[in-house]
Amino acid sequence: MRGYRIRWRAAVVAAVTLLAGVPATGALAQPAGSEPSIVVADGVTQPVFGYADAVRQRVFVTSDVDTDGDGALDKVAMDIIRPAASDQGLRVPVVMDASPYYSTVCRGNEGECKADVDGDGLLDRWPLFYDNYFVPRGYAVVLLDMIGTNNSTGCPVTGGRADNVSAPTAIDWLNGRRKGFDADGLEVSAGWHNGRTGMIGKSYDGTLANAAAASGVDGLATIVPISAISSWYDYSRSNGLVTRANNYSGSLANTVTNPDRRAYCAPVRAKLGQDGDDVTGDYNDFWAERDYLPHADQVRASVFVVHGINDDNVRADHFSKWWAALAQRDVPRKLWLTGTGHVDPFDFRRGQWVETLHRWFDFWLQGVDNGIMAEPMADIERAPDVWETAPTWPLPDAHPTQVWLQPAGGLSVKPSAGKAARTFQDTPVMSQTTAIRHPSDPLANTANRLVFLSQPLAAPLHISGTPYVRINATVDGEDTSFAGLLVDYGTRERFSTAGDGVRTLTTEDCWGAEATWGGRVEEACYRQVAKNVASNPQELVTKGVVDGLNLDSASMSTPLVPGAKNEVDVRLMPEDYVFDAGHQVGVVLLGSYSGYSSRAKQTRANITVHFDRSRIELPVVGGRTAAVAAGL
Repeated sequence: MRGYRIRWRAAVVAAVTLLAGVPATGALAQPAGSEPSIVVADGVTQPVFGYADAVRQRVFVTSDVDTDGDGALDKVAMDIIRPAASDQGLRVPVVMDASPYYSTVCRGNEGECKADVDGDGLLDRWPLFYDNYFVPRGYAVVLLDMIGTNNSTGCPVTGGRADNVSAPTAIDWLNGRRKGFDADGLEVSAGWHNGRTGMIGKSYDGTLANAAAASGVDGLATIVPISAISSWYDYSRSNGLVTRANNYSGSLANTVTNPDRRAYCAPVRAKLGQDGDDVTGDYNDFWAERDYLPHADQVRASVFVVHGINDDNVRADHFSKWWAALAQRDVPRKLWLTGTGHVDPFDFRRGQWVETLHRWFDFWLQGVDNGIMAEPMADIERAPDVWETAPTWPLPDAHPTQVWLQPAGGLSVKPSAGKAARTFQDTPVMSQTTAIRHPSDPLANTANRLVFLSQPLAAPLHISGTPYVRINATVDGEDTSFAGLLVDYGTRERFSTAGDGVRTLTTEDCWGAEATWGGRVEEACYRQVAKNVASNPQELVTKGVVDGLNLDSASMSTPLVPGAKNEVDVRLMPEDYVFDAGHQVGVVLLGSYSGYSSRAKQTRANITVHFDRSRIELPVVGGRTAAVAAGL
């Protein structure tokens, strides 16, 4: 296709389209003129701008928070790189990666840190490929230091307000609503900006993107959260149980703080531990401040979610709850669901990722009508490197299907008759490996779990969505935990848990332009990655656990009444999984679950399951009819 040049219409048009939450349609074909302009060919922006001569800046913007209590409002630092043409009349959008990690953990599978090599106050080492790839295509790239980290001031608060306002503070400056200054204190403005910012990032970085979108800040046009948190309570807790170490919030804040400021920020970290309430694990105001789900109605940006269904760091319920909240509000959205774990798509589907991300940003930030929003909404990795598309997620034909636990250890779509019951003992030290061993394995600790097993399936059984274990149980104590596991018994090639399902190779490929700054090459080549696969006789499909003290409310602990029946609902992690014909579906019931919670109960309560209402609710594609056809 012949290339053509585009130029933005009047700023008022862009402002109106931003307020409407839809991409601008002001990309008009123009003859070449004296003003620099974006070039589009084959539906995407082309690399017509220099990288070596790009403008580099470091800007500081004052926020509205004072995390360290020193009487001075914290400053947000950001490093900016943009085409030289943006100083000659070209208006460009921003791709922003806000992060707490640029000077500590660093970014990417090669651990790239920011670096000012020659000490001139300008960044010479730019982590990740965004700058190399997008600057030549007419974008500015902003790498923002979250408040309390790297060149920003203050102390990090692990999902608290100061974290959350870091990116909106910068977006306010980009759109002329705040003042920004260089290192010499001279005021600088962003007259080169076209009014649109897209945020992207993995893990904590993607979490900052979710937080910014939930703030409703004007000028944020799209976010691409990768393996991102939607509720810090769900990250550190699970239905009342503490799933990470004591004061994990303070521990993470310590990790991301520059070593020379860790002692200074110690009082802030101590308060994080106090307010987080590790004693009860209950949801409180501290966690509400760190919960973005209730604010999904403020989201005005489009959202491209990427998550690993087997992510055991930021577990899959973070994407599913956020996705559902966005769907309820009809937010423009897209989803990639990989079978790997806590992995960036640049490291599990690199070529297609760069192409898709490029088109996404072109559509939402440059106004290029490339048809990406007319494509299927969801891409799902069904097996290692085997992808399918779907119109949405969960799949439209997935329906909650009751599969009843049978007293003899079977599973059936038919309810159990009578008043049978079985008892097992809560075992705080039982490992996940032991818990999912096949019942025929003599090493299986059957006295401390209950296993329910289907007959070998007559046809594949596909689930898409969130399963629930719903049991009717009595306990002989006041406190215990309840856990449910869904297991596939049958050998096949699977995603390996080693390395979150991937391994880094020694070979490289390159994605963008390079330059020499500070006497060193800022190169655009990155190590390639391959999938790790395994062939195991069984696989944990999904899991869930709930504190018996929090059956009624996550905000209040209530002791169990010994001998009283409890309706226990255990929400499992969301899944999109196909049980093969010939395999067996397994449901395992446990008490405390050391493979999930770091704070397993130390009691050894006896749990009795009553079968009149005990079942697992599976989101079966095809519903009960498909379950019956599969032999349940």
